[in-house]
Amino acid sequence: MTRKDDIDALIDEAEEVSDDISDVSWMDIPILVVFVLLFLIVALQFFTRYVLNDSLGWTEEIARYFLILLGFVGGITCVRQGKHIFLEFAYRAMPESIIKPVVLLVETLVTGFWGYAAWLGVELAQRTNSNMVSVQMPKAVLYYAVSASCALMALFAALILVRQARRPAHEIIAEKTAFLRETV
Repeated sequence: MTRKDDIDALIDEAEEVSDDISDVSWMDIPILVVFVLLFLIVALQFFTRYVLNDSLGWTEEIARYFLILLGFVGGITCVRQGKHIFLEFAYRAMPESIIKPVVLLVETLVTGFWGYAAWLGVELAQRTNSNMVSVQMPKAVLYYAVSASCALMALFAALILVRQARRPAHEIIAEKTAFLRETV
């Protein structure tokens, strides 16, 4: 196969639409709720601004905060499913004997990062005394929601760490190098 054929195959694979939702769980309901609410707020903002020529002032600020929530609450799903990005090609350069220790180190760092981010978020929320500009609601509410999201990401990362520590090394190596076998 030529390089052009490889690129064409990757494009075809990316364009395939899948109707498989087997990885959707009841734990994904909060992200769906945040997404629907964000969509409705932005639609309301668009309607009032461009149809009624009288924009609602609070919609921009609230949409911004819902977009932040979308990122963090969506991150919970990514961590839970193990779908955050990682450098798969780096495993090609590693000897198989160190892949499991590297995976465990990375999962430990990820768990620590999200736990520390949750702790910092709580500290920030406790120090914040101001309200949102257009809605009489404390900004700390947003910071607590972000902190809770980070704490949940830390929890799921810790669960993945324990699961990876219990798995045999050959399974981890097969999983982490599967992408390489598919593309070579």
